[in-house]
Amino acid sequence: MTNSSEFLWYIPNDVKAGHRGDAAIENHNSLEALTAQARALEDHGWKGALIGTGWGRPDTFTIAAALTARTTTFEPLIAVRPRYWRPANFASAAATLDPLTGGRVRVNVVSGQDDLAAYGDDEGDQTQRYARTKEFMRLIRRLWTEEDVTFNGKHFHVTGSTVAPRLDVRGDRRYPVDRPFVIAM
Repeated sequence: MTNSSEFLWYIPNDVKAGHRGDAAIENHNSLEALTAQARALEDHGWKGALIGTGWGRPDTFTIAAALTARTTTFEPLIAVRPRYWRPANFASAAATLDPLTGGRVRVNVVSGQDDLAAYGDDEGDQTQRYARTKEFMRLIRRLWTEEDVTFNGKHFHVTGSTVAPRLDVRGDRRYPVDRPFVIAM
């Protein structure tokens, strides 16, 4: 078995220039600036980059879609929060974008604190956030791999849900079970 490493970077998609020590340049968050960063990563052999999430930041899926349309190999590691996205909405968005990009979508599920009250939710304690994330992940995996899903959890509920389009089988591996699925909590 060959040991291969994949390296991803971080694209600072924040409203305020200078996020986490990045250069505070004019138009830092323009499509041109973000595309230049994604293309530089491609040119230097990086697999892709994390696109951060949080209330008051540009939408990660929108940025990921734009960057993958302007690159050829760049893989966006799309950060998502389980209460900002409903599981069926997220599963559908990822199942739509992944085949459009030739299978380049990666996901980073974030359980950390955020300003959930700003989009109509409560924060909860760490135990609640982790339990919600676990339930979110179990449900989206079912939505990606099964039809007519009914799920009644503590945090999320769906009845007779089928995500369309379905995610394709890649070689002898099914998505997302054997595909890189990054989790940050």
